[in-house]
Amino acid sequence: MLSKNFKIMHEDGLTARPAALFVQVSSKFNSRIWVEVDSKKVNAKSIMGIISLGIGQDDEITITAEGNDQAEAMDALTKLIDSNFTCVPVTDKD
Repeated sequence: MLSKNFKIMHEDGLTARPAALFVQVSSKFNSRIWVEVDSKKVNAKSIMGIISLGIGQDDEITITAEGNDQAEAMDALTKLIDSNFTCVPVTDKD
């Protein structure tokens, strides 16, 4: 299992467009992936779950991945967040 903390810098937080990109990238992987903020934890492959967290700019989140491709999943999500949701990483899952 891998966990990593992130600070969301996108000016809109994880609203519809960035949340959709996040779910799109998460869904490419077999690993179970969760997002946690303020002790609320949701499936990272669920658009409704992500939006329900109400993640805003400057919020701190924790992403946890567990499974056979957890490192690749974490790397892809890190690239997405680090690009401020402007670059969807290409993986061998594409």
